[in-house]
Amino acid sequence: MPQFSLIDVFWLFLMLTAVQPIIRQRMIEAMRRRKIAEIEKKRNSRVIVMVYRQETMRFLGFPVMRYIDMNDSEEVLRAIHMTDPDVPIDIVLHTPGGLVLAATQIARAIKSHRGTVTVFVPHMAMSGGTLIALAADEIVMCEHSMLGPIDPQINGLPVASLISVTERKPIAEVDDQTLILADVGRKAMKQIAEAATELLVEHIPRERAAEIAHQLTCGAWTHDYPIMPREAQSLGLRVSLDMPDEIMELMTLYPQPTRMHPQVEYLPTRRERPVPQPLNSRRP
Repeated sequence: MPQFSLIDVFWLFLMLTAVQPIIRQRMIEAMRRRKIAEIEKKRNSRVIVMVYRQETMRFLGFPVMRYIDMNDSEEVLRAIHMTDPDVPIDIVLHTPGGLVLAATQIARAIKSHRGTVTVFVPHMAMSGGTLIALAADEIVMCEHSMLGPIDPQINGLPVASLISVTERKPIAEVDDQTLILADVGRKAMKQIAEAATELLVEHIPRERAAEIAHQLTCGAWTHDYPIMPREAQSLGLRVSLDMPDEIMELMTLYPQPTRMHPQVEYLPTRRERPVPQPLNSRRP
């Protein structure tokens, strides 16, 4: 029998440690594909998953937050192109937002799809994610899911605040850069409001759609303001709270990158209220 030295055991352990995350990732990806296929079969639809988690750089391990970008819009457009026009599309959306251009392109693509489009928001679809959700025939949320305002931001600053500064101060006291940003911001706000209105008019009268678009873009709230389902319904959005269990099960297959120890922990089984047992009748 071959003899293993301590060095051999060390190298074997090192190799297994390096390969284990790759194997685990492949297993999760296979489970995702099976779950997506299961949902597609059950709903007779095309399922497109857009889940943006905080990721880590491959070698250095620094956290990197993912956002909607142009590569994502290309992938979504390709998926829609591969779908028959009459086949419903289900989009599972979890994102803090992203590029306005990419989100607008995705929103217009799903809006022009002839079949029914449903956007599922298990947890949040903020900013550009909300813009995509506006294009759906129905938005399905959980009780504590969140949408958000779609007011434009320039250089990390809210456009509404830049415009407010230029209106409140004498123009001679405002620097040229702020004036330029405010001018660009006015155009951006108008463009996004018009895009949002066009996304809403199929199911909402144009005048009401324009009011909703203005409310979402005018800077009435902070950019991270959570629009909960009841408030979204009161705005006039087509929001349902009938979130399928299989969508929530799919979300568990998109975990955050592994930390040294979990910060939220629970037993991953459903807890039901115990059924009271009838008292045994006593004989006289």
